[in-house]
Amino acid sequence: MNASSKPERTRLSAENWEDAALDVIAEQGVGALAVEALARRLGVTKGSFYWHFRTREALLQAALERWEQYGEREVIAQIEAIPDPRERLPELFRRVAHELQPHRVYAALLKALDHPLVVPVMARVSQRRTEFLATAFREAGLPPAEALNRARLTYAAYVGFLQLNFTLGLPRISHEDFDAYVEHMIATLIPA
Repeated sequence: MNASSKPERTRLSAENWEDAALDVIAEQGVGALAVEALARRLGVTKGSFYWHFRTREALLQAALERWEQYGEREVIAQIEAIPDPRERLPELFRRVAHELQPHRVYAALLKALDHPLVVPVMARVSQRRTEFLATAFREAGLPPAEALNRARLTYAAYVGFLQLNFTLGLPRISHEDFDAYVEHMIATLIPA
């Protein structure tokens, strides 16, 4: 059943709209986010949108905040719960490596750094992720300055890989090769 033949769903939540907006951003970029197209995709009228948001920009802001909070609430909180600091980093690398949708959103946002709503979100996310990594590296035994440099290197490798993979379509590697790459990153970046 396609979206146009779905019955009208009048009780969509703001979160439903935000999730759908993130899907569009991941698939087509920030510029493709349009209320009418999103309403069609959800099988509802534009009126449903206006119950929750005044403008497209308000939806974009809410969707970006939802994406930003996911990283903290879901990923970081679960990693912080691991008692052994030397087990946290490998688990973080493995977990993050296989979360495709957040990577696609991140890659799309990297392409939209000229958008005034995207820049502050990306700055906050990058700062918090780098701080989290620096803390994790310190707790794993590195001195503070080295931990911060290792965090920067790790985050730069992550962003660079996303740019290569989602922007340029490189490298085209199998799941097995990608898993081997992640294990190589763990062996290279995490103190023994």
